[in-house]
Amino acid sequence: MQSGLRAWVERQTGHPLGYIEQLYTFADRDRTGDERVQISISYLGLTREEQAERSAAHGWRGWYDYFPWEDHRAGVPAILPDLLLPRLLVWADEAEDMNTRRDRRQRVAYAFGLDDRDWNEELVLQRYELLYEAALVTEAKRGRPDGSPRSLPGRPMTADHRRILATGIARLRTKIKYRPVVFELMPPAFTLLQLQRTVEALAGRLVHKQNFRRLIEQQDLVEETGETVSETRGPPAKRFRFRQTVQAERTVAGTKLPLSRA
Repeated sequence: MQSGLRAWVERQTGHPLGYIEQLYTFADRDRTGDERVQISISYLGLTREEQAERSAAHGWRGWYDYFPWEDHRAGVPAILPDLLLPRLLVWADEAEDMNTRRDRRQRVAYAFGLDDRDWNEELVLQRYELLYEAALVTEAKRGRPDGSPRSLPGRPMTADHRRILATGIARLRTKIKYRPVVFELMPPAFTLLQLQRTVEALAGRLVHKQNFRRLIEQQDLVEETGETVSETRGPPAKRFRFRQTVQAERTVAGTKLPLSRA
């Protein structure tokens, strides 16, 4: 199945896949828009942009187009306090009994980091499912007689594909903390700043620069190429490459890429 998946993706998009893993099996009739049960076996696959053949029919889309509330690199996105959280709390308070109201509020607080809780970047799926349950995403309006044409946050996807994408983002955000899969997205040679920016883009939040570099060096994840490149007005930055033996060495112990808060 993995061999077929690789060929299918490359044939459609021109992107050869590197790391892949089976993600989850989805089979919910109410998410597909008709009465049939559609079974979707999903995979998480990583590829590098420069490996892909340019195609007029296919292009890159940032996943924050679909989940704008997940990008916290510039602070809390305005869509959360201005739109989503007020509506979610109204939805929670609309429950008919006290236990359901309390349960909904607890779920919202846990998933969205309210009541002195920290924002957990791994809870992508839980947040999307809450928004779906509260009918705050377009997919939840499909097929409903009260479906509203009003603008709802995030770019919608067909069937339950945005839920599948949320599951993939959550898996990858978790995995980069204990496996060096982020290197599957990097060019053969890169600077530490490029590596840091990639981790931040995946996690949706900033990391502490000094702690990040210290942990990369301590775990001996990379080696210098002997090349430099100008990135800023300062001195040229060293270029590194991933040590190919790291994957085998870290299989048992695990490898963490730090998400120390900036």
